[in-house]
Amino acid sequence: MITHKPSPHGAAAAKHLLDIQAVHLRPEDPFTLTSGRLSPTYVDCRKIISFPEARNALMEMAVECLDQAIGLKNIDVLAGGETAGIPFAAFLAERTGKPMVYVRKKPKGFGRGAQIEGDFPDGARAVLIEDLATDGGSKMLFVNALREAGAQCEHTFVVFFYGIIKGAIEALAKENLTLHHLASWHDVVALAKKQGAIDGERLQAVQSFLEDPEDWTPNL
Repeated sequence: MITHKPSPHGAAAAKHLLDIQAVHLRPEDPFTLTSGRLSPTYVDCRKIISFPEARNALMEMAVECLDQAIGLKNIDVLAGGETAGIPFAAFLAERTGKPMVYVRKKPKGFGRGAQIEGDFPDGARAVLIEDLATDGGSKMLFVNALREAGAQCEHTFVVFFYGIIKGAIEALAKENLTLHHLASWHDVVALAKKQGAIDGERLQAVQSFLEDPEDWTPNL
C-alpha cells in the first residue's frame, strides 16, 4: 500500500541503497522497527556515511529535493535528529552553506541541560533531517523540541520513507509537518525486481508486508 507521492529521485536513490547493501531482508527473523512493528525488511541508511560515492550522490539529490519542495532561500537552519540524522544534517549544511543544529531525544542531564546543540534566532525556519521514517510519528519529538525553542519547523526530510503505513502523511499534516524523502519501498522493490536482486520466497514476504504492514506476521 503506497500512501505518498513518489519521489522523482526514487529509482536513482534506490540503486545506491541496493549497491551499498543497505537493504536487508530477513523474513525468517523479523526486525522490530522504531514504531514497534515487525518487519521482514530494514534499510540501514547509516551505511551511507561509509560510501563516499553513494553519499555524495544522495546528498546532491537531497539538496535538489529541499530546493524544489521548500526552496533553499526559505530554510534558515538544518536540524539533525539524534543520532542518525546528525551526519546527514552536517553533509547538507556544508553543501548548502546553512547553519546546523542537532536535537537530542531528551535534554542531557548535565551542564546546560540542553536538548538542542547549536544556535538559531527566534523564528528561524528549521528543517528536521533524519535518516528514515516508518510512520513518521517519532519525528514529532524532535519537531516539538525545535518549536518549543522558538523555531518554525514545518518540514522534515529523510533519505528513506517506508511509504506504506496508512494515514502516516495525514497524521503529520495534522501536526503541520510535511515529510520529504528520496526513496521508498516502492522504489526499492521495483528496482530489485528488475535486477533480480530478491529471490522469489523473500520477495513474496516483502510484498506481503508492503500490502498489509499492520497485520503482517512472520511465516516461521
